[in-house]
Amino acid sequence: MSSRTYHVPQGGLPPQTDLLSGRAVFTNAYAVIPNSVQRDIVVSHLPHWDNTRVWVLARPLSGFAETFSHYLMDIGPNGGSEIPEPEKDAEGALFVAGGQITLKLAGKDRELKAGGFAYVPPGYTWSLRNRGTGSAQLHWIRKLYQRVPGLADPEPIVTNEDSMTRVPMPDTDGRWATTRFIDPSDMRYDMHINIVTFEPGATIPFTETHVMEHGLYVLEGKAVYRLNRDWVEVEAGDYMWLRAFCPQACYAGGPGRFRYLLYKDVNRHMNLRQGAPLI
Repeated sequence: MSSRTYHVPQGGLPPQTDLLSGRAVFTNAYAVIPNSVQRDIVVSHLPHWDNTRVWVLARPLSGFAETFSHYLMDIGPNGGSEIPEPEKDAEGALFVAGGQITLKLAGKDRELKAGGFAYVPPGYTWSLRNRGTGSAQLHWIRKLYQRVPGLADPEPIVTNEDSMTRVPMPDTDGRWATTRFIDPSDMRYDMHINIVTFEPGATIPFTETHVMEHGLYVLEGKAVYRLNRDWVEVEAGDYMWLRAFCPQACYAGGPGRFRYLLYKDVNRHMNLRQGAPLI
């Protein structure tokens, strides 16, 4: 059984005596959605999903983030879906933060507990069900797959963080490391899903500025994160959404580890025609 823990939303509503001020930020370069605003009143519900609540943390917005959506799902007992994905060209990444789910993919049932990860290629038939007696929490990242002539479609991936090896970033003595669920050298995949881990005191020691769009969900700990020109305090359960080229850096001051689930788009040419398909 995994000893790892991951933040899951608490839902509910704050008392009427709470102050209205908070840490939520939305700019033209980034957004911060704190854990305190992931409340019952802002949940969504999806067609063909039973006993399931969804916090939509990211969705394509013209002029802001363009490539992906990120759902944080609370799936009750016997909840789930037999027809979860409505887009035939969509790929998906699933990460279990709490409880356990049964994923049926390519005709085979897989039991995914906390830390479980699955990559679902476009065009695959899959279903998902919580067969336990308590709720399960699931991250679901969706993206339209960008096919390339001469490259085969990617294969499914089913694994768990416990079976993965962290890859230390160069020249960091392992204080900044990445768990890579998708092989970065495999050009068939056009998105990467990683877990990034900082030990107390570790940093991103320069201001990253790059074309890759990011979604970051804080799984554990706290830190100060540089977003564009601002230093923002973030903690477990917070979500950051970074537009392409938004400058970023990080200082993980402790006292414990700082860890987040990271999405980024990779391995494809830039679209030169607005509205044209990417190849």
